[in-house]
Amino acid sequence: MSNQKLFNVAVVGATGAVGEQIIRLLAERNFPIQELKLLSSARSAGSKVSFKGQEITVQEATPDSFQGVDIALFSAGGDVSKALIPEAIKHGTVCVDNTSAFRMDPETPLVVPEVNIDKVNEHKGVIANPNCSTIQMVQTLKPLYDRYGISRIIVSTYQAVSGAGARAIDEMLRQSREVLAGNEVEPQILPVGSLPKKHQIAFNAIPQIDKFVENGFTYEEMKMINETKKIMGDESLEVTATCVRVPVVYGHSESVYVELKSDFDIEEVKQLLADAPGIILQDNPAEQVYPLATDAAGKLETFVGRVRRDLSNPRALNLWIVSDNLLKGAAWNAVQIAEYIAIEQN
Repeated sequence: MSNQKLFNVAVVGATGAVGEQIIRLLAERNFPIQELKLLSSARSAGSKVSFKGQEITVQEATPDSFQGVDIALFSAGGDVSKALIPEAIKHGTVCVDNTSAFRMDPETPLVVPEVNIDKVNEHKGVIANPNCSTIQMVQTLKPLYDRYGISRIIVSTYQAVSGAGARAIDEMLRQSREVLAGNEVEPQILPVGSLPKKHQIAFNAIPQIDKFVENGFTYEEMKMINETKKIMGDESLEVTATCVRVPVVYGHSESVYVELKSDFDIEEVKQLLADAPGIILQDNPAEQVYPLATDAAGKLETFVGRVRRDLSNPRALNLWIVSDNLLKGAAWNAVQIAEYIAIEQN
């Protein structure tokens, strides 16, 4: 469109793993940008990032950084979002936040575009991106919820170390080399950097992501529980989660048990999933076709397979769901929201 409106866009956390993917997607999707401002902590300020053939110098994010910015995409941690998003809103900036800072705020829409994109229109300056493990699950379950209703969800996750940052990836690779060389392993990062006790991730599975709360669940598990209810708009949903860190670099995998409110035909379920936006059905047990994290890495879609009726509950399903946690689980979901905002204003 020759008269397409262009936007001044800021990326906060531009040098982080998610920030880098956001910048790449803005370029690949040809987002209508007038000016791109890249913001980060003082530590990373001054570095240069390439965008569509031009070098952009990263600036330190301050309250005044948002003068003239139309849309800001935040992925620099909850404390940064809490400090700077209110300042950005004062400048008239619409913020898409990748952190947990505003997700459960009743005034803030929590959006997965394939599920509840209309909620964007209710924003008061900020739209929250859900947790990575929540996004791929609700995206998959939405067509089933609409067709049959859902009463209960039990999910166990197998989450990639990239969800804990670049240092966690480095630690896993370093530990793997040390174990293979027969050396002692000294964990320094996982499961939670701020806690005193650390566990080996190489050749292991750690049943703790984030800190524990008083009820015995972790914050990660409570995010999945609470966010699922909010996104689906159904507080009566029964949701329970066990979140596990596994030695995979990119791509979260989930085993999901879901109880439906009405009977279903398993072939119709598969067709609903195959037709759902952003979902790719990979389900052919005879040919050993099912989603793998190694295949999902680098892709924007969410992959679903191992779709089968539960043996003990005829109204329940079992599913295997896989998606790239940095893309659909973070950067791509945020860019989709920004694209919707841009389209609405054109």
